[in-house]
Amino acid sequence: MNGVHPTEGDQVARAEELTKAYGEGEARVLALRGVNATFHRGGFTAVMGPSGSGKSTLLHCLAGLDRPTSGRVHLGDVELGALGDRALTRLRRERLGFVFQQFNLLPTLTARENILLPCGLARTEPDPDWLARLVGLLGLTGRLDHRPAQLSGGQQQRVACARALVTRPEVVFADEPTGNLDSHASADLLRFLRRSADELGQTVVMVTHDPSAAAWADRALFLVDGRRRHTVQDPTPAEVLRVMRELSAVPEAA
Repeated sequence: MNGVHPTEGDQVARAEELTKAYGEGEARVLALRGVNATFHRGGFTAVMGPSGSGKSTLLHCLAGLDRPTSGRVHLGDVELGALGDRALTRLRRERLGFVFQQFNLLPTLTARENILLPCGLARTEPDPDWLARLVGLLGLTGRLDHRPAQLSGGQQQRVACARALVTRPEVVFADEPTGNLDSHASADLLRFLRRSADELGQTVVMVTHDPSAAAWADRALFLVDGRRRHTVQDPTPAEVLRVMRELSAVPEAA
């Protein structure tokens, strides 16, 4: 952690009273219940909570992968709910980056080709200096001509990170990005996400259940039963564990 927190003037994205319901009648489930959150340029936020707390649902709504039942999501001055499906797809492609637990690399493409895939889809030319910087930071210089099957899990996830950042997105959304990695590869990945915020000014929103992973972030937001219940600035593993224990003992509000 760098100890410097982004300011209100750096606001990149925000959620206002987000509610997400699935099903109808007696089968209706509220995954999010009036969640508010703001994200700033260069900030690294961990979203935490027990299974079923709404972590991934919040990320999916923020990223335009799912539409909330009510409430609003803004990316800059654009409200995502006002966009049609085609415009929303274009916004995700041009302004957002994604890193998931599954690497989602195309097996027939080299690492370089996988990294550059978003540029091809957007029909834009990659910035060679930016690409070289990403590849260098991620330690992939000697692996660009390898296909995914020739790479370790950690290397594949670093390729996925480079792919997420190659278009210089406004926000990178990471959903359990260390879930399929060993401890060494996880630390390498988290170190890069930390450096991308500190050195590249990248905004990162990461869903995780791992207190050690959350400790790399500037802050940790805690959800319980679809509600935002707590925030910790400059989290440590011990502090995250303490809050999780306390929140697990708090009954759901009426």
